[in-house]
Amino acid sequence: MRRWFGKSLKRKLSLLLLVAIVLPLLLTGMVSYQIASAITGDKAKQSGMNTLRQIAGKLEFIVQDVENMSIFLIGQRDIQAYLDSEQDDAVRYTMNVGFLTNLAFSKKYISNINITLASGRPPLNTTTVLRSGLPDVLKQHEQEYRGSIKWWSPVYENRTTEGVKTVFSLVRPVRNYNNFAELGTLSVSIDEEEIARYLAESGWEESGFVLLLDQNNHVLTSVDPKWLNRPVTDMIPNMPSMGEESGVLNEGEGKEQRTILYYTLPDRGWKLVGVIPTQIYKKQNSYVLMVTAVAVGLELLIASALVVYFVQWVTRPLTRLTQNMKDMNPDEPIPTFELRSTDEVGLLVRSYNKFSDRIQRLKEQVQRNEAMKKEADILALQAQINPHFLYNTLSSIHWTALMNKDPETAEMVGALSDFLRFSLNKGEEFCPVQQEVTHAQNYAYIQAIRFEGQFQIEFFIDPALLPLPMLKLLLQPLIENSLIHGIQKKAEPGSIYVHGELIGTQMRLIVEDTGLGMEPAKLSEIRRQLFAAGEGEPVQPSISYGLRNVHQRLLLHYGPDAGLVIESEPGKGTKVSFTIPVLETDGQ
Repeated sequence: MRRWFGKSLKRKLSLLLLVAIVLPLLLTGMVSYQIASAITGDKAKQSGMNTLRQIAGKLEFIVQDVENMSIFLIGQRDIQAYLDSEQDDAVRYTMNVGFLTNLAFSKKYISNINITLASGRPPLNTTTVLRSGLPDVLKQHEQEYRGSIKWWSPVYENRTTEGVKTVFSLVRPVRNYNNFAELGTLSVSIDEEEIARYLAESGWEESGFVLLLDQNNHVLTSVDPKWLNRPVTDMIPNMPSMGEESGVLNEGEGKEQRTILYYTLPDRGWKLVGVIPTQIYKKQNSYVLMVTAVAVGLELLIASALVVYFVQWVTRPLTRLTQNMKDMNPDEPIPTFELRSTDEVGLLVRSYNKFSDRIQRLKEQVQRNEAMKKEADILALQAQINPHFLYNTLSSIHWTALMNKDPETAEMVGALSDFLRFSLNKGEEFCPVQQEVTHAQNYAYIQAIRFEGQFQIEFFIDPALLPLPMLKLLLQPLIENSLIHGIQKKAEPGSIYVHGELIGTQMRLIVEDTGLGMEPAKLSEIRRQLFAAGEGEPVQPSISYGLRNVHQRLLLHYGPDAGLVIESEPGKGTKVSFTIPVLETDGQ
């Protein structure tokens, strides 16, 4: 089998492409299924949690409304007057009962409003209660009730003329707002059936259920009345701990596994608990798996057909080329092959016909460029013959001059030492503009002492340029060229000006003198020789070594747009400039 594949590029390409397509498709299908399954579960949980938050919002509104109503009622003037009165007042009694009845009737979730009097007089009721379970609840939870200014009771029953009502109530004492004496007890009862209707109409999964638990994790409201007032563990035996404000828990195993979502109502400790059978969203995963498998299968069939077709189409020119090369004589020159194709195969054949000559020319060009760069760098750093000896000797001369009280000689030797130290600079090619300018100033200082009164030099450098990196040893050769070929050949003293400016992302440096200048013919010849030097051609000795060296190094390090630009007028002077890009670091 391996030999059968090895004899045909077409078979190998087909196999490799099929493997390269099939494996990613299978992996993509598996990952897509896993992601879709996770997303389905997360969406079900997120949707359930959003539903719990919506229910909690309604319950919070109801609870807050009841608490606000209770504060309003215990401070209502007519109710306070009736409770504080020592005599029965039928008119005021009837007026207060009517007020409370209207208030309770306007809110569907209120089952009854009751105010019992500490004096034992008839209580105020919005509903005729034949028997209330509240007294028993208050007696059972007396410590909790007495210890708070408002207390929510567990579920209990009120037997009224309309039948049995299951309620839970907000209970709080009513006090005189002048002397805070206890006048009675206010209880606002919420109809549990109405709250259960909210839970049933919340859009929860039909096979699941929602519970409202009190602060003791007993069922306060449920769609099934049999669960009321029972601990939640009776409905969910293996109920995990609900330690956070909200969260998602898992209970049970296998097909019996259920997802439990809970959300805590702020300030009361009540919890909304929603239960969803895990199988509900796992059934959706089966559908996702089927869709993924069908999609991957179709993609595999289409990909296989396309691979066979495209491999046949691509390898057809190579097959013909192979047949032509079978009978080729190795002792004869490699023949050229004509191919009309303009794609990569055609380019390959045409490139094969030309590659020998091309490689040779590229080799020669690379060798020439490397030789030019090495020559320029060696010439620029030729002063590194014996740096330690030079430094020690110059240091000795410097101290000897100071001991002999000859500060001018000491300063000149110090400048020379700094000049040489920068020139060597541990072999580094780049330096900040500030060091390059200082190096040029040291050179100018030494020459000013040698040729006292023959020239003056001024530097005008944009401060923004000073920290930027540049190729070193560029300014000093240009200043030396101006001094030797321009100023010293002139009878009267001259001036040299060094400018530096930042232009966008480039820096421009200029060395300008007031020397003899050059005739147009000589200027043209120098420009021509600089161009020839940039191309690697030999130049005549008439061109300054400094100009040639700087020009070549600029071209090699910064490219063809960075060479020297020379301008000159006879009798007026010469200006040499170059423009280089701003580099980010010294090492570039």
